[in-house]
Parts: sequence; structure tokens; C-alpha cells
Amino acid sequence: MKPLAGQRIIDLTQNVAGPYCTQVLADLGAEIVKIERPGTGDDTRHWAPNIGEAMSPTYATFNRGKRSLAIDLDHPDGQALLAQLLQPDDVFVHSLKPGSAEQRGLGYEALALGRPGLIYCAISAYGTSGPRAAFPGYDPLIQAYAGIMSVNGHDGLPPARVGVSMVDIGTGLWSALGIVSAISQRKDSGHGCRIDTSLLESGVAWMTNPIANYSATGKLPRRMGSATAMLMPYEVFECTNGHVFIGCGNDRLFRKLLRGLEHDDLAKDTRFATNAERVKHRDLVHDTLEAVTRTMEVATVIARLEAQGVPVSPVHDLSQVMQDAQIQAVDMARPLHWDGGQSEPLNAIGTPIRFDGEREFSDHLSARVGADSQALLRACGVSDARIAQLVQSGAVQI
Repeated sequence: MKPLAGQRIIDLTQNVAGPYCTQVLADLGAEIVKIERPGTGDDTRHWAPNIGEAMSPTYATFNRGKRSLAIDLDHPDGQALLAQLLQPDDVFVHSLKPGSAEQRGLGYEALALGRPGLIYCAISAYGTSGPRAAFPGYDPLIQAYAGIMSVNGHDGLPPARVGVSMVDIGTGLWSALGIVSAISQRKDSGHGCRIDTSLLESGVAWMTNPIANYSATGKLPRRMGSATAMLMPYEVFECTNGHVFIGCGNDRLFRKLLRGLEHDDLAKDTRFATNAERVKHRDLVHDTLEAVTRTMEVATVIARLEAQGVPVSPVHDLSQVMQDAQIQAVDMARPLHWDGGQSEPLNAIGTPIRFDGEREFSDHLSARVGADSQALLRACGVSDARIAQLVQSGAVQI
């Protein structure tokens, strides 16, 4: 099922947030025309590790399902060409700093003129207004600015970034949701709209619960490693050959945990009796339970607790993730090949949505910057003679 089949999206984004947005839309069936700068292309093509000419795992995994059109948007012919290519019902997505699109004649007002159905999505770092609106930003900068790092890590140690690009991915998802919503609305109204999203707004949204707790209590949350201030035990415990995460969301589960670890006697200790008491005596509870788990292998702890119905999980590394039977069963990793690529395919992760039990996966990858320029320009009615002129002037790369 491809609900966005027939919808063209002009993608003027790079790095992670914007490309993830349009990669999700590609899996939903949209045609994605990725605009890249001639020569170097998207910055992520050159991120480590290198797996081919102008190719990295980051670029490959976030830009599958797209065709590459190399246009120099600092060249007057390039700006005019992009405006010429844009159709009335296209979606235009960019991640330029606020004001940069307008300077190139690519602002919403300019592009929407004569295109009432145009959907325009602008992704920025800090938003379109305020003292930092013109500043650039990356995922870890926003993790720091939005307070995410302040609650991540261990008490007494420096703040830590979350090890995955959660702000970028979240921003991409919000952008995709906004675009899909606007396409749905346009079917009734006939009109497009402007959509604004930013890394900062996504970062603050990730902090919804900590902000609510702070608003209610006035107390700043402390860094707690894998734990949470609301529940105990709800964190990682060490075993003889690895770690497990144990999550007891209520007192019933805690009693089952004690039964699984064969320490029912602890239930008689008032410091262990209720979640409120366990939170108050967090260190004691953790050390007591970990003294038990440290004598067991991961598999033993998992088997005992699952037999009691206690939520528990091994802490997997990526080699274990890719070999895990459950992860293989949900079939999210798909092989990705491309011309000039390495002999072994790259494992690319599909969009976590299924329609009628099927997961859509766009596996086309434009390996070379501007690999599709000539075909795309011809399809839009640009003559070969004009294409040659654009290439000669440096406005286009084919």
C-alpha cells in the first residue's frame, strides 16, 4: 500500500532531520526529488565511515527511495530552474536557516504565488522567531539546549547526550506528520499551507514529562542513569555475563520479582513494601537486588522473571540486535544495494508502519551526486540544449 503514490516532493534538506522526513514519505509512496549541491552533495555523503565514492551509511540509510538532482541554488540559473520545476501541487521541504530560502527567491510567498495547492515545509534549528532563530544547530546542540542532556547520564558526572539522533528523528517524524496532514486537508480545501518545524521544538517535546514534573514540584530532576525518579526498580541490573533491565510499574510486579529471585522475605521489609518506600530507599533496593542478579547469567534472570510475568529485557548490543529472533520476525532490516557500492549490502531500517501486514521499503539509492539530473530535467520539459547550457554555467551537474 502506497498512500502517497503520485505525490511529488521537492526535497531541499540535508543531514538527518529533513532526509528522514522525506525517506518516510518515500516509503509511503511519494516521489522524492532530492536537491543536492553540485560537487559535494549532501554533507552526510562524507561522514565516516566511507563505504564508496561520496557515500556513507548515514547518507544511504536516510536517502534511499530518492532521486538526486544537483542544482547550485546560489546560481541565478539554478534558482530560476528550481522555481520552474515546482508544480502547483508539489510539496517543497527545506532545512535552510530562516531567511536563506527567501534570499534565493524560494520563500513561501514567492513559491505559493500561482500555486495555491503548494505545501511548504520549513525545518529549522531553533524556530522562525526569537533571538536564536538565525542560528544553525545539530541534534546534540539541541539536546543540550532543550535540557535533554541535563537529565541524561549519572548523578555526579557530566551531562550526557542520548546516543542516537532522537531530536533529528523526532523532527523528521513531526515534519512528515505535518505534510501528510496538509495533503489530507488539501483534498477538501484545494489549498496548501506553510508548515514550520524545528529541532528545538522537537527537543522540548521530548521533555514533556520532565517539564510537567518540574512544573508540579519546582524540583530539578537529577541524572539517574537508566533509572527513573517515579518508580523503583525500573533500571538496569548487572549479571555475570551482561545486563538486564527490570521494570516494576507497580507493587504487584515487585512481589513477583522477589518471587522470581527467590527472595520473598524482602517483602516483609517496610522499606521494600511500596513503591513510595522503594523510591525513598532507592540505593538500598538497587544494591540488594543487584547482589542477587550478579550471581546469575542474563538468561537465568530473564527466564525466572518472565515465568513470573515481570517485565524484563536483556541489554542488547547491535550484534545481538541484528541476530535476535524477535527483531528478525518484525522484519525491519532490509538489504540496500547501489551501483559502485560495497559487495556486502548495507542493512537499512524500514519505516515502522505496516499496511495490511506489509512494510513498504524504497530501496533505490542514487549513488552519485546528480545521478538523476538529466532524466528529471528532461521529464520536466527542459531540452538537451538547455541542459547543456546549465551544465556549462555550473548551475546543474549531471
